[in-house]
Amino acid sequence: MKTELPHFYIGSSLGGQQKWYSRFTDFAMNAGGCAAITACDCAIYLEKYFGLHGLYPFDLQNLSREDYLRFGKIMEQYLYPRWSGVDKLELFIDGFERFLHDRNADLNLEPWSGDNSLDASRDIICRQIDAGYPIPCLTLNHHVAELKAYVWHWFILNGYESRGNDFSVKAVSYGIGRWFDFETLWLTGYQLKGGLILFGK
Repeated sequence: MKTELPHFYIGSSLGGQQKWYSRFTDFAMNAGGCAAITACDCAIYLEKYFGLHGLYPFDLQNLSREDYLRFGKIMEQYLYPRWSGVDKLELFIDGFERFLHDRNADLNLEPWSGDNSLDASRDIICRQIDAGYPIPCLTLNHHVAELKAYVWHWFILNGYESRGNDFSVKAVSYGIGRWFDFETLWLTGYQLKGGLILFGK
């Protein structure tokens, strides 16, 4: 069984990218803007496919890199790339809730700790995606080299595939979607965990 949510392209990029910001003129967003970028992608998704209005202040039908960069600077005010990054679920929730509140959008956010069990986390991912919600995901440290680019990084889970005991998730970041074995992704090998953000009414 395979389930994927729709997303959006900006040119050939699946969603936005923090590398679009210059490391010379906007180093904070270039180096540490993954939380803001994840929030931007979620906001566009929630307006484009989920019926929440007023989240994206530009042309939703003609998404452009220039408008996305402007949108990212708006989101940066709510999810500023701190020295240590947006390294706690509660920091993301606080910033994105303030963004939603300022736009009169009714949506609940809850943290799902990386300390939760593999089975319970697999179930919550299925429920969220089946309900049409993308899932912001934070990975901190990780022992698997394949996931090096996703260490201390926010990204979106927007699909899952279940085949017997095998369960994979689709991660959207860096302008692409990649499938990862969920057990490998979730069991980081470190005590300090990230986790998921759950959306709901």
